[in-house]
Amino acid sequence: MRHGIGSDPRIGYQFIYPGCGYGGSCFPKDVQALVQTTDSIGYESQILKAVEAVNYRQKNKLFEYVSQYYGLAENPNAIKGKIFALWGLSFKPNTDDMREAPSLILLAALWAAGATVQAFDPEAMVETQRICGNRSDLKLMGNKEAVLVGADALFICTEWQNFRAPDFELMKEALSTHVIFDGRNMFEPSIMKDKGFDYYCIGRALSVAGNYGELK
Repeated sequence: MRHGIGSDPRIGYQFIYPGCGYGGSCFPKDVQALVQTTDSIGYESQILKAVEAVNYRQKNKLFEYVSQYYGLAENPNAIKGKIFALWGLSFKPNTDDMREAPSLILLAALWAAGATVQAFDPEAMVETQRICGNRSDLKLMGNKEAVLVGADALFICTEWQNFRAPDFELMKEALSTHVIFDGRNMFEPSIMKDKGFDYYCIGRALSVAGNYGELK
């Protein structure tokens, strides 16, 4: 569908990539303001409300994958004590802005389930420290490789260029289990399967399911 819609030059491909939700200071606020404006004049904008609802759901998508993968419905303590690596904290690349960032939703959910997070972002480390404070279940690391060491899985929340061509062999050596939950579709699922990773991304039927069945 993306290829079909994007082939129209009036639309293009740049802003129609699926992912784990949008954030920032402008778009969320502007959509909410438009909803309030239409409601105030007695008109229900179903499209705008659907955008809000879908974006909220997408920000929870990565934790839904985790819940299915580890069977949290059957065992609420399934990820208690686990360590997860996180690449990307800002709401988009090339900024330290974390307002409405999907990473904050994921962090809160992982902490509530008893997990520890090792995180890295090229720009947003100071902002993360300011927002989250000092926590025993959050370790801010110096580079993208350091967060992987001993982690049970890797999450990707921001599509920084720095993350696009990692050393996959190094990743396999560092991670305790070779599992990636990618909220920005950084890699090709078929390639990740060949490299020996269980790879779960957004809206792509070729996500690797390992022995756990396809995640929805």
